[in-house]
Amino acid sequence: MSDLDQFRRDTRAWLDSNCPPEMRKPVTADEDVFWGGRNTKFSSEPQRLWFERMRDKGWTVPDWPKQYGGGGLDGAEAKVLREEMSAIGARPPLSSFGIWMLGPALLKYGNEEQKQEHLPKIAAGLIRWCQGYSEPNAGSDLASLQTRAESDGDDYIINGQKIWTSYANYADWIFCLVRTDGTAKKHDGISFILFDMTSPGVSTKPILLISGKSPFCETFFDNVRVPKIRVVGTVNRGWDVAKYLLQHERAMISGMGERGAGRPLGQVAADSIGVDAEGQLDDAMLRGQIATFEVDEAALSCAAERAVDLAKAGQGHPAFSSAMKYYGTELNKRRHEILMSAGGIDALEWESPRSHEGAKPRAWLRTKANSIEGGTSEVMLGIVAKRILDLPGA
Repeated sequence: MSDLDQFRRDTRAWLDSNCPPEMRKPVTADEDVFWGGRNTKFSSEPQRLWFERMRDKGWTVPDWPKQYGGGGLDGAEAKVLREEMSAIGARPPLSSFGIWMLGPALLKYGNEEQKQEHLPKIAAGLIRWCQGYSEPNAGSDLASLQTRAESDGDDYIINGQKIWTSYANYADWIFCLVRTDGTAKKHDGISFILFDMTSPGVSTKPILLISGKSPFCETFFDNVRVPKIRVVGTVNRGWDVAKYLLQHERAMISGMGERGAGRPLGQVAADSIGVDAEGQLDDAMLRGQIATFEVDEAALSCAAERAVDLAKAGQGHPAFSSAMKYYGTELNKRRHEILMSAGGIDALEWESPRSHEGAKPRAWLRTKANSIEGGTSEVMLGIVAKRILDLPGA
């Protein structure tokens, strides 16, 4: 038996013993997801146990180095862990922009002091992060950002506004793009900086969406003083960090279209529509749509695994995350369209305990933002055309 086979057997046994049955059920409500942070609140005892056991194992970030709170697993071992967790339907123990986006950027561009200060706290769920990128006049054209950071001795004084800042009203810290040189070319003169959301001068205002919920915020900076040592990478070269982080953000968003997000669609549809005498979904057209969706879903999952393997081998294409983001976005929208069709008139219920306060229609409406956040679908298609297909410009 190979070492990897033994690792699989040991991992399977550990998960079987340590993952509570409640943590093997699909996520159905916001409280099912644990984000960590200074004001950590667990929704249940099983959620606390699952997080703490995985944290102590280093498996909230299994492929990060152990000195930063990770599990120290190599690429093959991390893949085995993902497969074994998927096999039992285990929920992620911790959801975090620190894990999905900031962490990889710090590992690549951060100095050792920054890594030691922030990465272990991310792995332990102690700090919740948000992303300060988009501005009212700098969305898809992000390099047009105008939030200013003016030098003042050992500090920067930051003034400006960000928008669509996900969960800024709950975040402890922000990773933020600011303009440190107003005379440089558009993509130059930008720096990537970290600071505490409780700093004087920081304020947030939730944006009410059509779904009736507010995951996004406007974020304002009024003379916010931040030490210069908080800059990650080189001053005025923050665009390099930003581009690298965007690859991880887009890969994260594409993951919304991957397999394993809740119960199989056929089972959900059968709850409302029922089955025929042969035990098949009693709607041939919807049955065909679900079958086609599941084939595409499996293809995305395989492409995601391949992308991870290529990245670990140093062979990944930097623009492939844009293709994944586009495909995953469209697939997630299709999933929720099918869920709405399968639910019939019940899926239109907006406010009631029976519908979990309209969980299905609110989630369906929320997916419309998937093709905007992290780069619009149109921008993603343009990147694919130019950088992967090498098509000529207009």
